[in-house]
Amino acid sequence: MGIRIALAGNPNCGKTTLFNALTGSNQFVGNWPGVTVEYKEGKYKGDKEVKIVDLPGIYSLSPYTLEEVVSRNYLIDEKPEAIINVIDGTNLERNLYLTTQIVELGIPVVIAINMMDVVEKNGDKINTKKLSEEIGVPVIEISALKNRGLKEIVDAAVKAAKEAKPQSPKHRFNGSVEHAFAHIEELCLHGIEDENVQRWYSIKLFERDEKIQEKLGLSSDVIDHIEKDIASCEKELDDDAESIITGERYNYIGTIINDCVKKAAKGLTISDKIDKVVTNRWLALPIFAVVMWLVYYISVTTVGTWATDWANDGVFGDGWHLFAIGSSDYADAADEFTANQLIVDGYDLYVEENGSEPTGDFEYPVEDEETAAVDYETASLDDYAAAKAYVESNEEPDPANYGVWIPGVPVFVEAGLDAIGCNDVVKGLILDGIVAGVGAVLGFVPQMLVLFIFLAFLEACGYMARVAFIMDRIFRKFGLSGKSFIPMLIGTGCGVPGIMASRTIENDRDRKMTIMTTTFIPCGAKLPFIAMVAGAIFGGASWVAPSAYFLGIFAIITSGIMLKKTKMFAGDPAPFVMELPAYHWPTVGNVLRSMWERGWSFIKKAGTIILLSTIVVWFCTFFGVVDGAFTMLEEDQIDHSILAGLGRCLAWIFLPLGFGDWEATVASITGLVAKENIVGTLAIIYGAAGDVYETMRAAFTNASGFAFLAFNLLCAPCFAAMGAIKREMNNTKWFWRAIGYQCGFAWVIGLIVYQVGKVFTGEGFTVGTIFGIAAICVLLYGLFRKDKYNK
Repeated sequence: MGIRIALAGNPNCGKTTLFNALTGSNQFVGNWPGVTVEYKEGKYKGDKEVKIVDLPGIYSLSPYTLEEVVSRNYLIDEKPEAIINVIDGTNLERNLYLTTQIVELGIPVVIAINMMDVVEKNGDKINTKKLSEEIGVPVIEISALKNRGLKEIVDAAVKAAKEAKPQSPKHRFNGSVEHAFAHIEELCLHGIEDENVQRWYSIKLFERDEKIQEKLGLSSDVIDHIEKDIASCEKELDDDAESIITGERYNYIGTIINDCVKKAAKGLTISDKIDKVVTNRWLALPIFAVVMWLVYYISVTTVGTWATDWANDGVFGDGWHLFAIGSSDYADAADEFTANQLIVDGYDLYVEENGSEPTGDFEYPVEDEETAAVDYETASLDDYAAAKAYVESNEEPDPANYGVWIPGVPVFVEAGLDAIGCNDVVKGLILDGIVAGVGAVLGFVPQMLVLFIFLAFLEACGYMARVAFIMDRIFRKFGLSGKSFIPMLIGTGCGVPGIMASRTIENDRDRKMTIMTTTFIPCGAKLPFIAMVAGAIFGGASWVAPSAYFLGIFAIITSGIMLKKTKMFAGDPAPFVMELPAYHWPTVGNVLRSMWERGWSFIKKAGTIILLSTIVVWFCTFFGVVDGAFTMLEEDQIDHSILAGLGRCLAWIFLPLGFGDWEATVASITGLVAKENIVGTLAIIYGAAGDVYETMRAAFTNASGFAFLAFNLLCAPCFAAMGAIKREMNNTKWFWRAIGYQCGFAWVIGLIVYQVGKVFTGEGFTVGTIFGIAAICVLLYGLFRKDKYNK
């Protein structure tokens, strides 16, 4: 089996950075058997026989969280050959609390004091030789970020593993406590095969750890006997058992710190100075809003859009010029031809509308490609004559004649299908179904990768931990804990792990409410949809994407206030204690790895769920009944399709929201399978009628377009996330309550957006607007009504 080395340490101690540095690309990510906590394992780059296992970040080996249970079960049951205990050198006291427990397991331990570059920069000094003597294990200084001491720490762990010398803790507790341990060991632990772990078991039994009692299968008589020893000790020391152990550990740690650490006298650290600004009571929220606006502006409107335009128009469009060589010349030639063609078409349009040729200057329409706004320009008869001569003597420019032209995927696939003689049904399925649907989704991958880079950077540098602290101050006023923001933060990548992260919330009411509201935050899968709406309906306006994010936060806060005033969720929010890690520059490798893991997960989904969905959508779009016969439809016959029939049956539900046509209805339904499907579905349906963006622009107004966006952002998530809700709720009734609330809340918000919004977009005040205002009044009542359950 080789040598297994487990990495154990507190959250934010640099453990994952160390794991990435040791294993490189030789990693595997999965879930622990039977639970949803993620783990990573990989082969050490310097020796493929050494396997590194990255345990979840924990503060102790007590069963307070699922992560702690998973980590200690692995250490006890799997018994790795050695443990590298990663310690944050800037906060030894807190980190050593876990160390005192790990050395009691009997497994060879090596301590890696991480962030030594920061320790030295701060002017602090750690006597590692003395520290090693005090704890009784090897201690090595490292900096995972700077790749310092990595070989030494692994070599020390491998040496300890090969020697297989049982770890014997040097720390001894109070005499009466040790006496109780001896009684417990004698009573029920002599039968354990591994004698080295007997001391740890005795401590856990002294702390009344129920999971250990179950694991050892102790009878009620034995537990009662142990309880007498514990009670006697508690009476003598005038404290409860768990507090006695905790106090004894920190007394021991205090003596170690005094002997081994010398702190430099200094004022505020750089992190403290930054926090005085970014966590300021008045500035924190505006700064957060600006940061998120910048993230989405760059991801969706600028850099991300440039890359996505290239992917949509090039890779999944007609093609692109290699290294953009010749693209500017082609653009100039195409613009010149288009300008002349517009004058000729405008002249013909004038003749068609007026029944006679113009006698002087005439106006012709010019449509903006981005916003679809139509403007009119004036041309003279001489302009027309010159334009007509140009069009007649020149062909429309071919991009292949400028630079090196690489055909896009659809062009390449179509040529291949023609070469092998595929029939129209197969060609339609592949080109109009698979390539158009999946391609429309994958075309937004560049935008997602840019977004994931920013989110990974904000998480790794330590800012997102501050956001949780900032949001706790706000959430607590509305009945939620800052702990609820952590699942929502994780949910920006994918709703499934976000929902699962709610397990860290001890209060059952808060946990259920968090599960119900986490998916309001836009996940990565919703970004293509947001970008599509922003580009097609709002001309690429920069405010659309950030507004989607803040709409999610608004929905969470509003739901928190209203639900907390109901009997099911009444009660004080759970307390929130968290660590704010020091700010630091993350490594490029870690940021890119995080980006790729999220992006690759999305791409895999596009290759499975979305692929199957687009095939079904294509079939239902291009097959239907015409003249009493079931047949394949032409592009102008899709109103007779299976999909159109299904959409018409349900379209009435969305009529008050402004998008009561069958196209938008079926897109919303397919979005329940996977939110990316909305883009693929619209690409197939609207693509059959011509340019997707132009057709979509004509189908929606600004008010109905944003209502369409709001509803699909807030309604029930994809099937995978629904499955996670079902598992975490562990109750069918609660599952349907969650889905019903999400869909109902989304419908009400969509109603308000459209019915009230259309008044401000020039569509006028109607009877529906009255219902929209009434919906606002209902929300306001839910927000401000007296909470009769709050005593």
